[in-house]
Amino acid sequence: MLFSQRRIGARTALGRTWVPAMVPWRATDDGFVSDDVVDWYGRFADGRPAVLVVEATGIRDVPSGPLLRIGDDRFVPGLARLAAEVRRRSGGETLLFLQILDFLAIKRRPERAKFLRRFLGIDSGLRTRVAARLGDDCVASLDDAAFRERLVGATDDDLRGVLTARDWESLSVGFRERVTDTDVPHVRELPAVLPGLFASAARRASDAGFDGVELHYAHAYTMASFLSATNTRADGFGGPREQRVRLPLDVFRTVRTSVPTDFVVGCRMLADEVVVGGTRVADAAWFATQFAAAGMDFISLSKGGKFDDAKQPAVGEAAYPYTGPSGHECMPTVRIDARGPFGRNVALAAAVSTAVRAAGHDTPVVAAGGLNSFEIAEAALARGDADFVAAARQSLADPDWWLKMRSGRGAEIRRCEYTNYCEALDQRHLQVTCRLWDRLRVPGEPEPKLSHDGRRRLVPPVA
Repeated sequence: MLFSQRRIGARTALGRTWVPAMVPWRATDDGFVSDDVVDWYGRFADGRPAVLVVEATGIRDVPSGPLLRIGDDRFVPGLARLAAEVRRRSGGETLLFLQILDFLAIKRRPERAKFLRRFLGIDSGLRTRVAARLGDDCVASLDDAAFRERLVGATDDDLRGVLTARDWESLSVGFRERVTDTDVPHVRELPAVLPGLFASAARRASDAGFDGVELHYAHAYTMASFLSATNTRADGFGGPREQRVRLPLDVFRTVRTSVPTDFVVGCRMLADEVVVGGTRVADAAWFATQFAAAGMDFISLSKGGKFDDAKQPAVGEAAYPYTGPSGHECMPTVRIDARGPFGRNVALAAAVSTAVRAAGHDTPVVAAGGLNSFEIAEAALARGDADFVAAARQSLADPDWWLKMRSGRGAEIRRCEYTNYCEALDQRHLQVTCRLWDRLRVPGEPEPKLSHDGRRRLVPPVA
């Protein structure tokens, strides 16, 4: 079944093999496609996956470092060049989707004294709490500068006792916007703004020659936060799941009516948030049936990867959503627990797929998570647990592995060791490579392009 055809909307995938989105940090600082981006996706296309999803690409025209952007028409020519290269290198066999996303602001963890002297908001409530905590009524009447200095001299325990939970988080972890910050105008207006932004991005992807888009409704980003059970907005877009699904459906419907009928529109969503108070598989299955009923062309599943339980970053660094328990479930290593990483999320995909089928829909469901062998992939398909098998880290280890399996060369596959060497590079926003090949040199090959530090090759050799 792994190499059998399957419909995705109006298109036909030539197999059930899927390379999901991975951010390799190869775009320019202005968000444009670079030669390195084209080389990266061309190399995956060499392996002829049925579907290849290009990395998370920002829908807003705002600075976001070396992350691809599609918030303006000026990005279209570069994306068109990327699409043409994938089509050429795959011999036209690979469907190419662009993952498009929105994200809210996150700040680096500040230096303690700097935060207290410059950024902390002061009001009468804080003054009263500090005076009571320190047992000194005179503190409440100090001028701002002197009051801030008293805070600088306070212990962390005292600060934790007087600051609001949000201010303590901003100090100890770094400020992070949430979709529940409806007192902030641009956050309050997200339901009115995002459908149009996603639709414009999808139109540009179509103009650039992509076969479809994957709406990013997963992990630590805006749309996942609307779906989350932690979304308590009181404006009709939070609270009960019937309200939390409203904006994701609005985005999908606006995108669907803005692109050609043969253009694929699907989503990536979480089957389990893996955080306290978060969405679990029962809600995820319900969301998936709503998306299928609305006409979504595919549902690709992931797990975890949230800011809620991320490890405290060092001063000067930002929180990274793959460092806590939910992040470990998103990208499990061989050391995660006795179960290990292999096929870890197949049961979640099966639950979602069962719910979608029971509701009378044939919408393809894409499973991911340690699906690194023919046996695991084929068994998941044969049981009906999923319709496509996605592999990120294994495809990074060997972009040719799908082709090697299909041609009976399985013994030649370079196997991912699930140590998350690649993820450690991603965390530092360094060009992502794989430990299994980034120092390899093949006799007779041209000198490979190297990373910015000159130590690692940027694409794997053909082997």
